[in-house]
Amino acid sequence: MKVLVPIKRVIDYNVKVRVKADNSDVDLTNTKMAINPFCEIAVEEAVRLKEAGTVTEIIVVSVGDKTCQEQLRTALALGADRAIQIETDESLDALNIAKLLQKVVEEEQPQLVILGKQSIDSDNNQTGQMLAALTGMSQGTFASEVVVDGDKVNVTREVDGGLQTLALTLPAVVTTDLRLNEPRYASLPNIMKAKRKPLDVKPAADFGINLTARTSLLKVTPPAERQAGIMVGSIDELIEKLKTEAKVIS
Repeated sequence: MKVLVPIKRVIDYNVKVRVKADNSDVDLTNTKMAINPFCEIAVEEAVRLKEAGTVTEIIVVSVGDKTCQEQLRTALALGADRAIQIETDESLDALNIAKLLQKVVEEEQPQLVILGKQSIDSDNNQTGQMLAALTGMSQGTFASEVVVDGDKVNVTREVDGGLQTLALTLPAVVTTDLRLNEPRYASLPNIMKAKRKPLDVKPAADFGINLTARTSLLKVTPPAERQAGIMVGSIDELIEKLKTEAKVIS
């Protein structure tokens, strides 16, 4: 079985995001970048399926400029077999990303596509669903458990009433939730091996897709700063302030 894992380069989740002075975008100057955490979970799940003998090849793919090769090499160090970079300097929306991934799916013919349910920068939660629609593949979103059983993949997902398990006919698209697994760290020997694994660069223009953006970024603003709290001398004073100032109790 061949598995395709799309990944995205995002600001490391431990980094405090800075907004440009003109509010035009996020400031990426000297900012640490990483694999989107949900994408990292997708890579880990693919590797675990390979270790279990279910998967024979893992291909990771990313859309972006040359800098995203860093994250592709990290994914290779985590256990992927080869990587594809779809090269473009444009900032693409979810639909255009899904259309590019559709072309990769048509070329590679994977039986399973595993990707993060959303990225932590745009938080759109759209690409996986759009890719499934474009390719006509079965889809299981927000997976907390993935079990391949013959020509089907059973996907357990959390819903309001508890857990729901879907039996999807392969080929299928699965998007990962946080509870699916805990990603491993890349070891030094595997980091060195990743440098020799194949990484193909394909210009986005070669896919014959109109990449005109359908959305535009108008403004980016940081969240409002929280006001400092106050110290009270007694429970009675606290209750009084909750009544008269906060007006949350009566």
